[in-house]
Amino acid sequence: MPSFKNNRMAEDIHRELTDIFRLVKDPRVSNMLSVVRVELAGDGSHCKVYVSSLYGMEDTQQSVKGLKSAAGFIRRELFARLKMRKSPELEFIADNSIARGAEVTRKLDQISSTEEKSHEQD
Repeated sequence: MPSFKNNRMAEDIHRELTDIFRLVKDPRVSNMLSVVRVELAGDGSHCKVYVSSLYGMEDTQQSVKGLKSAAGFIRRELFARLKMRKSPELEFIADNSIARGAEVTRKLDQISSTEEKSHEQD
């Protein structure tokens, strides 16, 4: 059963990682990168961070490589900002949910525009 403290800490990590990603100097890390979801282990020792880029899956995978190489810096910043007992080991995972959501929105817009045209012809 997940605890409220664990969920609150996961939300804090999510918020801080979004800010820390802007400080990473690695050119592989996209400036349009966002944290989709954070899963913190019950004991706080491991954290899965799902990230996605608006530019697509290839850009997200390159950003994950950059984040993995900057993991030490990110852990140190996270530890300093949140005053945690121990800093979790971060695992960055590429997720294409933002690109998929943009594609679905684009398709829905196309459908609505074709429906409007068909109603105008009637």
